[in-house]
Amino acid sequence: MTIAAPIIEWLLLSPLLVLLGGAALGVLVEAVVPRRSRYVVQAFLATLTVIAALALTITNWISAEPTVAAMGSVTIDRPTYFFWSLLLLFGLGGLALFAERAVGDGQSAFASSAATVPGSPLEREADRLRREHTEIFPLLLFALFGMLLFASANDLLTLFVALEVFSLPLYLLSGMARRRRLLSQEAALKYFLLGALSSGFLLFGISMLYGYSGGFHLYEIADAVTAGVGSNYLLLAGMVLVAAGILFKIGAVPFHSWTPDVYTGAPTPVTGFMAIATKTAAVAALLRVFFVALGGARWDWQPMFAAVAVATMAVGAVIGLVQSDIKRLLAYSSIAHAGFLLVGFVGVVGAGEGVALSSVSAIGFYLLAYGFATLGAFAIITMVRRSGGEANTISAWRGLGRTSPLAAGLMTLFMLSFAGIPLTGGFVGKLVVFASAWEGGFGWLVAVAVLFSLVTAYFYLKLIVAMWFTEPVEGESADVATPSPWTWSVLVVSALGTVFLGLVPGGVLDLANSAGLFIR
Repeated sequence: MTIAAPIIEWLLLSPLLVLLGGAALGVLVEAVVPRRSRYVVQAFLATLTVIAALALTITNWISAEPTVAAMGSVTIDRPTYFFWSLLLLFGLGGLALFAERAVGDGQSAFASSAATVPGSPLEREADRLRREHTEIFPLLLFALFGMLLFASANDLLTLFVALEVFSLPLYLLSGMARRRRLLSQEAALKYFLLGALSSGFLLFGISMLYGYSGGFHLYEIADAVTAGVGSNYLLLAGMVLVAAGILFKIGAVPFHSWTPDVYTGAPTPVTGFMAIATKTAAVAALLRVFFVALGGARWDWQPMFAAVAVATMAVGAVIGLVQSDIKRLLAYSSIAHAGFLLVGFVGVVGAGEGVALSSVSAIGFYLLAYGFATLGAFAIITMVRRSGGEANTISAWRGLGRTSPLAAGLMTLFMLSFAGIPLTGGFVGKLVVFASAWEGGFGWLVAVAVLFSLVTAYFYLKLIVAMWFTEPVEGESADVATPSPWTWSVLVVSALGTVFLGLVPGGVLDLANSAGLFIR
């Protein structure tokens, strides 16, 4: 009996391998490098790793032909390169926020000893010695590795493994906030329990689709759907359960309940990274699974996703109106944006059909614009402080435009982009996503999305009014800490990206359009 050696396309998979190798080296650094030097070494190693992975991704995108790699487990096509580039770009922004030490009395946003009981002598001793968790950097690299694999998985087992690889580091990171320790631990526990439940849904759905098609690869499922073999009940049940598992990561209704608590309790740098990177990876996986494997059954799943989109926009917009905590407000904003993304997803406009922009391309552009605004907004939140901690209530931001016009001006720019105001990237992102759904024959859904977009604009404007048109209150208003170049780099890139995508989006739209066609 001859066993064939596996064929691995090392160069094409090099971004994944670099991230995995950098994360493994980061674990080794924790074991051998003295504590006083770990922060510098880990920050440098993680940044170098992500930059190298991004450079390899762009190089392969320019020179390599689309193909299926790793024995059919990973698809390397133009959407893969596009979403990988987005994830690595957001990963760099997340790393910069993780590395910030200038705000917060020169300490990290992360607990000195996250495993100890909050308020215990051991935790006080760790705070006194200014210890910190530098393993946050390899954890972020492991999460990025899983996200890239999740976005490019060509079979359902790889999809499930990738989901667990990027979820477990996020569960840990969510419970490591330096302040409000109990709230942070509660957030991590809720995220873990609900995430485990969603993973069970996904795994059960995978088993249903395997029972229907007899295979795990996306093309095998697509062939079975086209041929109409197997039980239609297995197909429908599998679609619903797989959708549930992925929609949990997107934060769509009814799988959204973790979002407000985790956004509020997690360290703000983790919230900023998770808010955009997790959504990007999950949306990329949703597009690949339902467009490639289940595209032949779209008449069955389109109504389901249309209903989910409406419910998600409604919950995010309406409940967001009454929020007084900025992180919770952005959590419900994230839920509403998940609904807007699903509007474009439902349209199923494919590349090469004589349309200006495919659904994949429109959603990719939307994620880029939303990502710039998200990272920038959470960077500002880390800077606005009171009594040494973050001031997250809207009342604490009153009069910020008078005490710190630069911070208030940048936050206003990001809020306007969230609201979809013209001349910002958010406006163009909503325009192309809604146009994609319109082309797909879902004009009524676009009308609903426009209505809820107007509703969400109210709570963004509420924050803008508080900053610029309200007098600061003595003893309640917050101050703005001066950050290091780490956070300034995020703010500058986010602001420039938001303005650039709003004023001259043509080049990025062309790039997104060229990356809008999946291969099998």
